[in-house]
Amino acid sequence: MANGQRLFVKITRDSLPQVKDKYPFIYLERGRLEIDDSSVKWLDSEGNVVRLPIATLNTLLLGPGTSVTHEAVKTAAAANCSICWVGEDSLLFYAAGFQPTSDSRNLRRQMELACNKKASLEVARAMFARRFPDADLEDKSLKEMMGMEGSRVRMLYQDKAQQYGVGWKGRQFTPDRFELSDTTNKILTAANAALYGILCSAIHAMGYSPHIGFIHTGSPLPFIYDLADLYKAELCIDLAFALNKEMAGQYNKHLLAKRFWERVISMDLLSVVSKDITRLLKEGKQ
Repeated sequence: MANGQRLFVKITRDSLPQVKDKYPFIYLERGRLEIDDSSVKWLDSEGNVVRLPIATLNTLLLGPGTSVTHEAVKTAAAANCSICWVGEDSLLFYAAGFQPTSDSRNLRRQMELACNKKASLEVARAMFARRFPDADLEDKSLKEMMGMEGSRVRMLYQDKAQQYGVGWKGRQFTPDRFELSDTTNKILTAANAALYGILCSAIHAMGYSPHIGFIHTGSPLPFIYDLADLYKAELCIDLAFALNKEMAGQYNKHLLAKRFWERVISMDLLSVVSKDITRLLKEGKQ
């Protein structure tokens, strides 16, 4: 913002780093998504018009003040581009539109594994093995492995706080009261929500369901949370403490978006997620 005017940056293909064969996401707020001559265009609150390369986008994150036409949704679905509804600057993840897929083989495989107690535990164990490569998890129950994970994350918070010289009083987040959190917790909340949006769109595109998990249960998006825990250490936790130091304690959402994007690109997240899901679900034996 400058003198009360919103900075408008034109979105072009050249301005978006590419991940695999698609760009990961674009965040939009306060405007309208519609169709013009079979192409998707974005009209912002100041009258600017941007044509979006919908066929090369993995997901659209729609923030506050947005509206979308039926034809725009239909065109996005045909291009296999997910649409997610999020809070301001992706701080909260609300919902995602389902995408059509060529068949239901992946969904059937996911459901078969999740409904088989032994197979489901094997998939969960494979997920935990990624975080505990040197531990013997063969005889561990799901509850025991979740306890190990809780201890690991708490220790990781402390280690990162010490590494970057940042004060840490624990993970704190109050829904709809984002401003009450300290800078590190604000970054964590925003980065987590952005990660959930990317993973949700990737999972839908592959024909899986975000609602069928192997570790998390009783939550809106258990499979998303299962997978997110594989990447949070680098994409969210390390970023939060590193950025707190870079921001000198003053939350800067634009710098956060830039640094988060850089890490997503650097680790080639969409390609990694695709390979990880395929590999992890092969661990479930029936």
